[in-house]
Amino acid sequence: LKHLTEQRRLSPRFAMAQHNSAAMTVAMAGDVQQVANKFAGMACKPVVISGHGPAGTVLALYLVKHGIPVVLLEKDSQLPRDLRASTFHPPTLEMMEVVGIVEECIAKGLRVDRYQYRDRRTGEVAEFDMGCIADETKFPFRLQLEQWEMVLAGHKKLNRDFPDLVDIRMGARLNWLEQHDSGVTAYIETAMRVEGIEASFVVGADGASSTVRKLLNIPFSGFTYDERFLVVSTQFRFEDVFDNLSYVNYIADPDEWCVILKTDKSWRVLFPTSPTQSVEEILSPEHVQKRLQHLWSKDTPYAVEHAGMYAVHQRVAEKYYSGRAVMVGDACHVHNPLGGMGMNGGVHDAWCVAQKLVRILKQGADFTSEFEDYDNHRRLLSQGFIQQHTIQNKALMESTDPDVQKKRQADFMAKASNPAAAKEFVMERAMLKLLRTGFKVEHQSQLLQTPLLSAPILAQTPASRL
Repeated sequence: LKHLTEQRRLSPRFAMAQHNSAAMTVAMAGDVQQVANKFAGMACKPVVISGHGPAGTVLALYLVKHGIPVVLLEKDSQLPRDLRASTFHPPTLEMMEVVGIVEECIAKGLRVDRYQYRDRRTGEVAEFDMGCIADETKFPFRLQLEQWEMVLAGHKKLNRDFPDLVDIRMGARLNWLEQHDSGVTAYIETAMRVEGIEASFVVGADGASSTVRKLLNIPFSGFTYDERFLVVSTQFRFEDVFDNLSYVNYIADPDEWCVILKTDKSWRVLFPTSPTQSVEEILSPEHVQKRLQHLWSKDTPYAVEHAGMYAVHQRVAEKYYSGRAVMVGDACHVHNPLGGMGMNGGVHDAWCVAQKLVRILKQGADFTSEFEDYDNHRRLLSQGFIQQHTIQNKALMESTDPDVQKKRQADFMAKASNPAAAKEFVMERAMLKLLRTGFKVEHQSQLLQTPLLSAPILAQTPASRL
């Protein structure tokens, strides 16, 4: 074991996360177990996906649908049911339809056909009707649904429809990995043991604190805003007190902007906070009530179901892959949540990687060339449009300059009243324009096709440079 440890330490292909050194020390001190391979005898080694969130779930569904075995890791013992993303844009819904979970999700969620930009100072409301893109997508609406509901639907489908092709490991996390010419040895840590799995590829869908990214020693460039966001959920019926309120609203205010949106379960309000406030102050019941009462004053306290706070980042990994390990979603890019592009963008990353893995494993495509193409387009897209859009959106929302607010609202009103401009605006906000640009297609239906569904898997994955 001492000799093996020294070999791994000296190997240029051995990647280890510095943050996980304590866990690794424990793992190396014990036995690394090689257990029976569930996928023995199959044409290819499994793809190990670290992270069972929306991106990892869609990636797993796409691969098993194509007959490619998957080991899916979730570090928690149960699927988390906390408040995270809740907006699914039209192209994401189209992808969910291909992998077979959109009907269940639409049945559970809330369909949003219109959204509004409101100015509390003037009372002006710019409303955008998503029906204007009905000729561009099968789903001309936003679906409001807690992301864990989508993950749960995918989890059940994987276990129900593909038991021979998926191995879901709950309470398991990637500890370290070794890359070699024929694949990747992924070491999986649980509370009881560390197990080595021979994989064809490893995909990091493990969030902003990605172990995969740290194992690959890829910098995560960008910045963190000083202020944090407070998110509050309540059953109070805002639609009864605000005239003609839509289910998604961006509200400008001379003193305090906010976002109000309805999910399938409750109303959710996002407030900015001051960098000088402590966590305890921000989350105190008194402060939460004060913020809600400023939004709409009423005689009785609000019944608050949940109050949480989170930091706001704008970061992009300097590379989206290294060798046979590739990243998707928050593992390689994070940005502020205004516009709901984070989780959706992660699913689109996963779709792109899934298609490339199918081409690699079924057509013998060179994996370095495929991953390089993914990196060139998705990373540059994230560094360009998504980061720029979310930064500008936040700056416009939080400005208290009366002239800036007036100009912003006038721009929204002008676009909403012009059918051509309104459609262009909705196409952009619905991520359809972005998706077509990022995938280099005229229409998203081109990337939803699955021509290799019945093609056989090649016996060996071609070697490429690491």
